[in-house]
Amino acid sequence: MLKLNKNLNFSYKKPPLIIAEISGNHNGNKKRFLNLVESACKCNADLIKIQTYEPDDITLKIRNNFFKIKKGIWKGKYLYDLYKTACTPYSWHKEAFNIAKKYNKIIFSSPFSQKGVDFLENLNVPLYKLASFEITDFRLIDYIASKKKPIIISTGMASLNEIEKAIEIIKKYHKKIIILHCVSNYPTEIQDSDLKRIVYLKKKFKNYKIGLSDHTSDIFTSIASIPLKICMIEKHFNMDEVKTPDSSFSINPKMLKDLKEISSKIFYSLNKNSKKIDFNANIKLRRSIFAKEKIKKNQKLTLSNTVSLRPCIGIGADKIFRVIGKKVNKEIKKNSPIYIKDLK
Repeated sequence: MLKLNKNLNFSYKKPPLIIAEISGNHNGNKKRFLNLVESACKCNADLIKIQTYEPDDITLKIRNNFFKIKKGIWKGKYLYDLYKTACTPYSWHKEAFNIAKKYNKIIFSSPFSQKGVDFLENLNVPLYKLASFEITDFRLIDYIASKKKPIIISTGMASLNEIEKAIEIIKKYHKKIIILHCVSNYPTEIQDSDLKRIVYLKKKFKNYKIGLSDHTSDIFTSIASIPLKICMIEKHFNMDEVKTPDSSFSINPKMLKDLKEISSKIFYSLNKNSKKIDFNANIKLRRSIFAKEKIKKNQKLTLSNTVSLRPCIGIGADKIFRVIGKKVNKEIKKNSPIYIKDLK
């Protein structure tokens, strides 16, 4: 278990924590960004996640083919232009943190530079997320780990060796690590979700909790991961139908509420109840053997003169083939239950 506060911890013994990722769904609009944070809080996400970078933290302002996206939903865009639209400016952060505090929610971030880490430290961020694309940026990983706060590692595109190397760097400072199964396709088709990789990661990294970063456009994959016992689910969150850089793999408020509720119900349905259930009252509603007609003294019981009916008063219906052929030691009236003491 990795504890964040008295109410929140990453554990397999509780329903997975639901994390709403705001990412670039603000479309470069501060008011929209803050509304998204508040909406995620109101929808009862356990944690709110944002991204801390400005385009110069990630790439160069160069527009040639090396910096042009060739495939996917961002095809044709230059890296700098995409990140300029999708970034969450540093100047917006404090108000977002204040909103989360108002709703007693934890907000945290993925930093993309040492500058971003320093900035988040000043905001007292309680944990960090390492984005999939940064899992090979050992300099950044080392700097984040040096702050000795929990780190969530997203493993989209990462080989086992790359995950292990990232963990080795973090372990120099601490072992507060969560590993996320992630498919870095945007959006991810449901048939490409590869949820069995969660089982693989749990076997390979037994000392760390495993979660899911789900980039499908719905909540079905997230729900399907619950029986695999995960500690968290991260979904990109958008509050309306407005097209944004991440809208094609984001969920709306209703979906977020549904995910929170359904994941909890499924978790508890799969777990053994600590209280022993008393079935005695219902067991009495099982069938027992009755006289279908008047049965005379010394007459044998047969399938024709007996019937199985509710409730279970006398001989249980499961004993029928044991008592057929036995004689009764007294007259038994029609519709009366038959008891063991009535048999010779």
